[in-house]
Amino acid sequence: MNREIIRNTFSLMLITVIAGVLLGLVYEVTKEPIAREKMRAKEEAYKTVFADAASFTEMGAIPEDTKEKLGEQGYDADIDEIMEVKDSGGNHAGYVLTVTDHEGYGGDIQFAMGVKADGTLNGISFLSISETAGLGMKATEDKFKEQFAGKKVSKFSYTKKGASSEDEIDALSGATITTNAVTNGVNAGLYYISTLQ
Repeated sequence: MNREIIRNTFSLMLITVIAGVLLGLVYEVTKEPIAREKMRAKEEAYKTVFADAASFTEMGAIPEDTKEKLGEQGYDADIDEIMEVKDSGGNHAGYVLTVTDHEGYGGDIQFAMGVKADGTLNGISFLSISETAGLGMKATEDKFKEQFAGKKVSKFSYTKKGASSEDEIDALSGATITTNAVTNGVNAGLYYISTLQ
């Protein structure tokens, strides 16, 4: 009886070690291609929100107190990355930010947003979103995203009655939580940009 327990324990331990080694190998093999794909997706999103950019230069680490300052403004979002955009003449053209809002119905919503030097929002492009199909996922459609493009406002709000001013967008029907999350994320990005001026 004791030998059988020892043999079974040893077998399980051996299987666990082999599985761990194999998982480690798979991770090492796939880590680089996954990182390259994420970078490619980011670069594509940057070009989407700032098509006339000649170059994107990372501006360095986001200050530690940024989340706290955003929280004081009522935003549950993170500024993950900020890139300075330069035009073909090497002049400052604006910024591209990667923003993660934590208020989505299906979890975090991450997107890139481009803001021209004069404060005009070029647009947004989603990097990660897992909202409800047919409702919240409509945020990824051009009809919704284009509401933010080409607008120079300090803050957006949403309405269910039809946007009537530059700073209003139409809420997604049946997906107010998603609309709120995206709008607040954009507003957090605009607020952060205003602190750089």
